[in-house]
Amino acid sequence: MKTMPEMPRRLGALVLSAAVLWAVFTTAGSSDAASALRMLEDGLPILLLRQALGDHGQPWGPAALAISQSPLLSGGQQAVLELRSREEVDDPADEPPEVQTPVREEPVSPAPPVSTPLVQVDNGVPARTLVPNDPSEYVVSGLAYVSNASKYALTPQELAGDYLHLGQGEPQVLILHTHGSEAYTMPPGEAYESVGGDCRTTDTAYNVVRVGDEIAAALAERGISVVHDRGIYDEPEYSGAYTRSLASAENYMEKYPSIRFILDVHRDAITDSSGTVYKVISETDRGRAAQMTFVMGSSGSGSPHEAWRDNLRLAAALQNQLLERYPTLMRPIILRNSRYNQHCTTGSLLVEVGAAGNSLDEALVSARLLAEAFADVVQ
Repeated sequence: MKTMPEMPRRLGALVLSAAVLWAVFTTAGSSDAASALRMLEDGLPILLLRQALGDHGQPWGPAALAISQSPLLSGGQQAVLELRSREEVDDPADEPPEVQTPVREEPVSPAPPVSTPLVQVDNGVPARTLVPNDPSEYVVSGLAYVSNASKYALTPQELAGDYLHLGQGEPQVLILHTHGSEAYTMPPGEAYESVGGDCRTTDTAYNVVRVGDEIAAALAERGISVVHDRGIYDEPEYSGAYTRSLASAENYMEKYPSIRFILDVHRDAITDSSGTVYKVISETDRGRAAQMTFVMGSSGSGSPHEAWRDNLRLAAALQNQLLERYPTLMRPIILRNSRYNQHCTTGSLLVEVGAAGNSLDEALVSARLLAEAFADVVQ
């Protein structure tokens, strides 16, 4: 009796094994032979089409001819394309906050400061102070204005009520920066090396990591234990930054179960209708401060984030505290569908400290004011 050559026989065995494993995997959820057969029928064209469509979603050469002549494969082509699109789109939490534009705010002339203990050098960027121009376009609770861009209805009552406070153990606060390379416009003679465009640098002496340092120091002065993740997650690649910062946050929370609050510190990018870059400022008794914005997430994107209202109540409480002290320091809170990793804890906040046109000095003044108010709210 003749035997098959060794190599073809091994190859045949591998193919058969792969086919059996694929069939077992495909039919794992079936309850009887009939449903298993249906799952095999559904799974085979999808598998073949995945191979035929390749990376770009369009068949070529013999594959295109084969698909066009097969009703089963042709009918499944759209399903494969939809499946591929769902797989390739990042989790909505991985979408960076959109560039903010003052749609429902109007500029007012900045008021003169009461006193200016810091020496601040003007960076030459036009300055504006933005305030809400029509309360009816917002959800309002006290001094807190919310611009609701989510799919959920929101009432003023949902902005009031209890929120997370400090607990036991240390550290209590994690500060991180999903877009750590975001930087500011420095005065003449204080330039930094830019990456990936203007107002971005990996030099932590100039980007939002430096702002996080200031927040951490101010919180420590108030007796709140902080861990500051100084990692840069949007370089060398901007895409995927939220996925990388989420992994870091989860690692820190596993290492320090006492963490209750996560502050993701960014800066905004604002232009007027003609494309002119400008900075947003608030004159305070501490000097010229960069206006700030809380960007809050929800589960509107479909990603689980059931406790988003708890985070929003914290943001509203902090907004009220800051505006009582500094009436123009905060722009309205923005509520969006994407969750921005705020599902990690009900003490999560994303704060935009100023904009690209602001100077670092202006952002550092705001960082101090934010930390002081935060300490009072959560203690």
